[in-house]
Amino acid sequence: MILVVDVGNTNMTLGVYREKELLATFRITTKTARTSDEYGVLITQMLQNRGIVATELEGSIVSSVVPDVMHSLMGALVRYTDTKPMQVGPGVKTGIRIITEDPRAIGADRIVDAVAAYEKYGGPVLVLDFGTATTYDLITENGEFAAGITAPGIRISSEALWTQAAKLPNIEIKKPKSILAQETISSMQAGLVYGQIGQTEYIIRQVKVESGIENLKVVATGGLGRLIAEETEAIDIYDASLTLDGLRIIYEKNCK
Repeated sequence: MILVVDVGNTNMTLGVYREKELLATFRITTKTARTSDEYGVLITQMLQNRGIVATELEGSIVSSVVPDVMHSLMGALVRYTDTKPMQVGPGVKTGIRIITEDPRAIGADRIVDAVAAYEKYGGPVLVLDFGTATTYDLITENGEFAAGITAPGIRISSEALWTQAAKLPNIEIKKPKSILAQETISSMQAGLVYGQIGQTEYIIRQVKVESGIENLKVVATGGLGRLIAEETEAIDIYDASLTLDGLRIIYEKNCK
């Protein structure tokens, strides 16, 4: 069994694989400062609750866009799981060649998503991740990371509304009954959800036009990705475990 850890700006998502089977997933809030012992206890307890003994793990791998937590987290994995965690970054084999102007500026999470989408669905593929930011990454038929687009995530947009406008509340993000809203909450929901759908469809369309790739497969992941994917035909596949699968695939590539 291996432990995979995706450290995002809002949450850490962890998964345990036995070969290709995802046995369990759980989340830890990223923004809370923790020591390595606190991470270790949290992780071992969550594993235990799912019938998994931490010391039975054969290995671990981490991708992170939050450098500040890495010292404590990596220390916890070493001490509490008795593994030597692999970190996605320079020198790690991925099977994806980055051909953008500044390859080192591409976040580890985007590389992991690209690996998973290309390995699972082939190329050319456009990978959408609806997380803290909404990202769109183009992977060519030959496995080249060719371009990426970054937009504010739905939750960031929602937070901007209720923190910057005194009379707007914090709301649940969901599709309202109609875009023709008649009160504040549903009007905010309509703007957020339908606005994201419109943005998604336009960006996908424009990527196809500018790249000249018409047979582009579009794969989405991320917490709110399912909500958007269900509302537009521009997205071909929604894959909730794409990032975790990518971590497993990278781990396997580097252990051969």
